[in-house]
Amino acid sequence: METAAFAPGFSLAACSAALEAALRGPGRAPDGRVWFKESSGRNLKCRDWIAPRAALSKLYPRGQVPEDLIERLLSEYRHRLYIQSCKQTGNGLVILLDHPALFTQVLGNILLYTRPLKVLSTKKKCMILNCAPLQGNKGPESLSVSHLRAILLVDHLAIVLRQQGWDVHVTPNLPLRTSVSNFLKLLRVTWPCTQQTTSNEETVSSYKEILSESIYTQLGKDKVSSNHAQHILPKDALFKVHLKQFVKDKELEGYDANLDMALVKEEALRQIAELQHIVKEENAEECLVIHVVGCEEEFQQQKIDLLWQILNTGRDRVTQKHLVCGSVKVIGENSHIHAVQYFQFRRSQMQDASVMKYGNLVQGDSWTEIISSMTSATIRFELLSTAHRSPLNLDLTQAVNISTKGTKSGAFVMYNCARLATLFDNFNKSVQQGLYPKFPETSQLNFSALQEEGEWLLLYNYVIPFQDVLCQITQSLNSTKGIRLTINTEAVCKFLVNLSIDFSSYYNRVHILGEPLEHLFNQMFARLQLMKALREVFHTALGTMHITPPSQL
Repeated sequence: METAAFAPGFSLAACSAALEAALRGPGRAPDGRVWFKESSGRNLKCRDWIAPRAALSKLYPRGQVPEDLIERLLSEYRHRLYIQSCKQTGNGLVILLDHPALFTQVLGNILLYTRPLKVLSTKKKCMILNCAPLQGNKGPESLSVSHLRAILLVDHLAIVLRQQGWDVHVTPNLPLRTSVSNFLKLLRVTWPCTQQTTSNEETVSSYKEILSESIYTQLGKDKVSSNHAQHILPKDALFKVHLKQFVKDKELEGYDANLDMALVKEEALRQIAELQHIVKEENAEECLVIHVVGCEEEFQQQKIDLLWQILNTGRDRVTQKHLVCGSVKVIGENSHIHAVQYFQFRRSQMQDASVMKYGNLVQGDSWTEIISSMTSATIRFELLSTAHRSPLNLDLTQAVNISTKGTKSGAFVMYNCARLATLFDNFNKSVQQGLYPKFPETSQLNFSALQEEGEWLLLYNYVIPFQDVLCQITQSLNSTKGIRLTINTEAVCKFLVNLSIDFSSYYNRVHILGEPLEHLFNQMFARLQLMKALREVFHTALGTMHITPPSQL
């Protein structure tokens, strides 16, 4: 049994649930949503929640909510949900929240709103993320850009799941200091690497015995010793297994209808042995295995899935799911580029763009670090901003993806994150020069000074719902039917892009560090406290992708 843990204070998810229950009343079955959160700057001027008349008409005649129910809603939820007013309009029932009170609540407890929430669980939760493209100890040149998409997705998902309380294992375990592990380090990917990988020879041998006696094995070198059988099986195949019959006997659903006979090789048995080793080591009540695979290799990975089920003769409770990544089509002269070349291409572009902008300043270890971090961010946003199941067109004919002007790029996000670093650096220098006093205690600030339109938009659309965004990424884990998983792995990238667009608009319009006049200090400090919250959101979100926040423009 699991329940989402909400931080003390205000939560949009909890607010929505309370408002839905209040409007439906006892005994009314849910029939679609009634309340909707506003997000556009235009609508946020006059309302924060709306129950449209069309939705209300399913509950009340002509969509008119009884006045006594509105009064009850206000009396019960006014303080808990920070409601300032609830009115019936031509568009429906609208709620305006108490903005100054929410500014005080949220900005007085920034870390409660900008740190990931763990999901409470009554049992140990084991998760194995099996990255199929890295199986088989291939060299980095064999990794396509589609493979790289799957690798980055695993890296990102592992962090998000661990933050939510999952015990996550990433496979395969790679040998230390190989060309593949070195390449992943360049991309800031954290991957399990050891001097000597775990030997599972005994497990592999036991698997051969199981298959030699299995009713689903049609042909095997360990089962049939005749010369005729040896010639029928290919040289590198050990067994021929009837997967279609297994699917039929076990009444399994969701597998490809074309799955029939499978040739079992040593490599497949070793992959399963490594997965089984983790399951045994964890000794969890149940273990969820997610095979992260490109659409081109999905068919083969389903064979591994079914073969493991045949071999899992013990009582291990293992659930297997498949997270399938759409293909990546590279557009331009470099259409046949592989993952390493793609990284080198983007890094070269980032180097050239930096030199063009900053000239001879671009040298030394600090700039090497900046360029590497920006390259990593650019690649991650290119490959993770699109829903994982959708195909992706990667245009390498233009340099727009590495420009800070392109609002959908990782470079644009990093640029705006760096603006915050520069803002606080300038503030601290001004304090040292005696222009501004030191930052006061939060309790001394009056947040009613935050009256600019963009300030409420930034708090309400980004700071307050940030934890909900992280939780929504994996909310489908327990509800998805079938063997395919659909996870909102693009959520963080899209969130950061939208945040950067709205923050940039606000930053270009408002002078946060104002004149050093005493009567302006409270507004300046209130705005800086909002910027602190945004900085925490940026840093936490970028951290889920192993992107180091930039310290300068």
